[in-house]
Amino acid sequence: MNIDAFSDRYKVRLLTEADAGAVFELCKNNTIYYKYCPPFVTVQSVLADMKALPPRKTAKDKYYIGFYEEKKLTAVMDFIDDYPEPKIAFIGFFMTDVSVQNKGLGTEIISCLCDYLTTLSYSAVRLCWVKGNPQAEHFWVKNYFVPVSETKSSAADRVIMAERRLLRT
Repeated sequence: MNIDAFSDRYKVRLLTEADAGAVFELCKNNTIYYKYCPPFVTVQSVLADMKALPPRKTAKDKYYIGFYEEKKLTAVMDFIDDYPEPKIAFIGFFMTDVSVQNKGLGTEIISCLCDYLTTLSYSAVRLCWVKGNPQAEHFWVKNYFVPVSETKSSAADRVIMAERRLLRT
């Protein structure tokens, strides 16, 4: 997986434990997210998220990545390759800095990612949002994610599983 291809505009790199403080600083201002998906972020929760894996996946399938404009961390994504099945990608977490929200940055990143995955013959991208979070629902639906099911989650009482089908050209 070439994570540089996840964005045409931003420098993309794997985040490490040394970046946990910067991730915390980005996340802590997104209070709406944590209203619907408690508990509130801590450096320790960032470190745990960096290592968290879904069933049957290993560290080689996980990309906890940052999107940088110059030296400023602008967005964070937890990307799981080939989950829940081959040629489907899963976004476990995606957040942009509040200073760039509602400016098209998130949509630009998701569009570029989906375009790249299409070139690799992926069939879909999946993710979940907490049911009742209007900000998350609006963003993902705007980005062509269609709800496919509702379920319980360890992160929230009810989550909406959504999928964006990728069209091969």
